[in-house]
Amino acid sequence: MAADRPWLKHYPDGVAAEVDLGQYASIVAVIDESCRRFASRPAYGNFGKTLTYVEIDRLSAQFAGYLAGTLGLVKGDRIAIMLPNLLQYPVALFGALRAGLVVVNTNPLYTARELEHQLKDSGAKAIVVLENFAGVLQQVLARTDVRHVVVTSMGEMLGALKGTLVDLVVRHVKKLVPAWHIDGTVTLRQALALGDTQPRPQVVLGHDDVAFLQYTGGTTGVAKGAMLSHGNMVANMLQARTWIGSVLHEGEEVIITALPLYHIFSLTANCFTFLMAGGHSYLITNPRDMPGFVKELRKLRFTAITGVNTLFNGLLNTPGFSALDFSQLRMTLGGGMAVQRAVAERWEKTTGCTLVEAYGLTETSPAVCINPLDLPAYNGSIGLPVPSTDVCIQDESGALLPAGEAGELCVKGPQVMMGYWNRPDETAKVIDAAGWLHTGDIARMDAAGFFYIVDRKKDMILVSGFNVYPNEIEDVMAACPGVLEVAAVGVPDEKSGEVVKLFVVRKDRALTVEQVLDYARQNLTGYKRPHYIEFRDSLPKTNVGKILRRELRDSRKA
Repeated sequence: MAADRPWLKHYPDGVAAEVDLGQYASIVAVIDESCRRFASRPAYGNFGKTLTYVEIDRLSAQFAGYLAGTLGLVKGDRIAIMLPNLLQYPVALFGALRAGLVVVNTNPLYTARELEHQLKDSGAKAIVVLENFAGVLQQVLARTDVRHVVVTSMGEMLGALKGTLVDLVVRHVKKLVPAWHIDGTVTLRQALALGDTQPRPQVVLGHDDVAFLQYTGGTTGVAKGAMLSHGNMVANMLQARTWIGSVLHEGEEVIITALPLYHIFSLTANCFTFLMAGGHSYLITNPRDMPGFVKELRKLRFTAITGVNTLFNGLLNTPGFSALDFSQLRMTLGGGMAVQRAVAERWEKTTGCTLVEAYGLTETSPAVCINPLDLPAYNGSIGLPVPSTDVCIQDESGALLPAGEAGELCVKGPQVMMGYWNRPDETAKVIDAAGWLHTGDIARMDAAGFFYIVDRKKDMILVSGFNVYPNEIEDVMAACPGVLEVAAVGVPDEKSGEVVKLFVVRKDRALTVEQVLDYARQNLTGYKRPHYIEFRDSLPKTNVGKILRRELRDSRKA
């Protein structure tokens, strides 16, 4: 670790500089302990149905028995899980880990091309898939190593009556299940029944065993599988658990899980860290249905919520949200993309809870920095490095930069991935000889050790030799009256090389281009001001709500 770690002086009370990585040998050890300690407590909820820790323990043990005993899968085999936030997800996940398998989290919204790449690249031998997406799997299955397909329905774990009604609506009213046919599939219920006749697998797991292949586009090129070990994941759980300990009431938390569990932020923060603390994670299957989301929240006295900027912004602009009961809300954690000041300040005003920003990557399991949870107000920072973690700012030559100067943010710590699956060349591009992971993010550190993301290297706009960072432009312009969402990109310009183009989703349909430009003139220096404004009904986003600037650049009309 670096000798100079100024952030340690500003750690919250009770947070140590290091975590004890030897507390748990594997994720399975965490699962076992929590299921034992919090047996009768609610563990996961969805559509009004709750599974307790003892029920999750039993069901996941049955699924582990099916994978190992019935299918004969062995430690290190890969299994894909292609599910949205449903109760089936933790059952399948914990069962796979208990069988010693490597989990390949798979976005249910993948196209056939994307799905085929991930299944072939990972060498997955089995998959658990929601029937809604089985048609996509059918298109590619024959060209992969997948030989075992477990299919589930939206209602399969909701009980006989409710589950039947849900499936009826999904299949026949909303018509969300396209026709599909795959020979030899079993339902999850059938798999659990078969697994119940098998002994629970006794697999020895350690920190160096791979737990996940978590696919990420990285900075460039085709999606790569970040190898996250049991040690990586346990380290990050302990780091996050230690950090939030001051506000955590063990065995009493109710956390809203709207980001998909197949995304690393939600996986570690919601699924595992709150599991470690005996929390009740309430799963939101379709957070894009904001009125439905708010209706679910109305039934819960929730204590914590995680999300991305667009999710918080969407909730704030949904009728009925401001009238919810926020009396128990103690933690709001934002990550995945930059939190905008306008959104954070409105969130705090509406809920009475500070929106605390964190920072991480798929390659770091994911948490690198988190702001203190007792932050009185949004500060524009991504926070302080979590325990047992070093962070530095380097220039293009790899030299360390002093406080205040912007350069590439680099990370060292036990949560940093083992490397990219079967891609030593790509691994070498991001992890240097000294062990630093190069994130591709431009950041600076202040004298107190707080870090501030300036922008992604690849998103930086060069205007007449001046660096312009889209995050800054978006943060300023999001506060413009009448604006709902904004995204800034660079477009070619003969005189200055590039200029800023701003894409705007209006909250007030009467908002004009001239009003937006006038606001920019008042709040941004000349070279940072947008030269072009394009109004849109919506902005392209990833599955977790991160705005896709790349798509906007590719579709520019300036």
